[in-house]
Amino acid sequence: MKTKILITACSLEIGGIERSLVGLLDVIDYEKYDVDVLLFSCKGELLGDVSPQCTLLPEIAQCATLLEPIKTVLCKGHFLLGAARLYARRYTARKYRSDGDAKTADGVIFAHLQKNWDASIRFMPRLPGEYDAAISFMWPHHFVAQKVRARKKFAWVHTDYTIAVLDHAKDAAVWAQFDRIAAVSDACGKAFLQVYPQFADRLTTVGNVLPQGFVRRSAEEFDPPEMTAEGYRLLSVGRFSYAKAYDRAVRVCRILKDRGVPFCWYVVGYGAEEEKLRLQIRELGVEDCFVLLGKKENPYPYMRKCDLFLQPSRYEGKAVTVCEAQMLGCPVLITDFKTARSQVRDGFDAVIVPQDETAIADAIEALLRDEEKRRTLSANTRTVDYSNASEVQKIYRMIEG
Repeated sequence: MKTKILITACSLEIGGIERSLVGLLDVIDYEKYDVDVLLFSCKGELLGDVSPQCTLLPEIAQCATLLEPIKTVLCKGHFLLGAARLYARRYTARKYRSDGDAKTADGVIFAHLQKNWDASIRFMPRLPGEYDAAISFMWPHHFVAQKVRARKKFAWVHTDYTIAVLDHAKDAAVWAQFDRIAAVSDACGKAFLQVYPQFADRLTTVGNVLPQGFVRRSAEEFDPPEMTAEGYRLLSVGRFSYAKAYDRAVRVCRILKDRGVPFCWYVVGYGAEEEKLRLQIRELGVEDCFVLLGKKENPYPYMRKCDLFLQPSRYEGKAVTVCEAQMLGCPVLITDFKTARSQVRDGFDAVIVPQDETAIADAIEALLRDEEKRRTLSANTRTVDYSNASEVQKIYRMIEG
């Protein structure tokens, strides 16, 4: 008899965590495992990439409300859930005042999401049936902790928890209901233990599994029509948020333009910070060389065409887009966020630079002028397997152990 596994996630909108879930589902041994996937909202551009060998469970209406506007929730008749969401929003706004500080505001997103689930979970139904193992692939982990019956439960860590602003005591009570906790990198796990040292005996590292063949095939699907500017083509991919530091990237762009570097920095992405970014781009006069391309279902042709891939983040768990760019042989430059050195090998398959605008500009200019260095970085990426397909063996051992 096959082992029954449940994997839960919010949705399959475009994002690094979501692409790593698709990669994991692609390499599971379906001869040994029956896999059910529960998405709280059955939406997203990546739905079509899910392995047909797993079973996508029907959406649970109460779970889907967590990803809908409160007005929509109330109009659908989910009055208790709507009231819980209103309470969570007001509570968070009162307790965590950012006073305009972008870093605090970004961290408070965790607190808001946590409070939404704290207030709403009681109104959600239990999932029918019982599993040998249940994997909560994305935080918050309330649903698997409280509404799923399973012999073993596992939860994933994808971010730097030293940044998150939330109620750590309540969060710890949720983590305590899991047998094992999987961090996507050693550095990510180390940051988690700074906040929750009591879970050291449950923590393990399981790297993101990425569909290398899919990424390489997708990169050849078309030639990006937007990347027509003269000079060097720079590229970043990711949501518009404080963590990704695109506001700083725009200022770096201004420095490079003032130096006369011939380039255009393209950004594939979307998010709440878009209008603020567009205003900053206009104010700094870099509309011609810092171009927001919007949301792209297939970002890989853009990676294939760039001369340099940039990850200017303030913090990350492990940036999936960096691994994908390296799969395609891109020379990569990333900032020295806390988990950066578990992400790349500085000087071998990427260059790590300080979290400083002038230093970032200096490093970009130096790499653009040094074609041989970029060729070497690119050549070295071809000697590394960034798919991490073997990491699935760790999951098997967790399940069977």
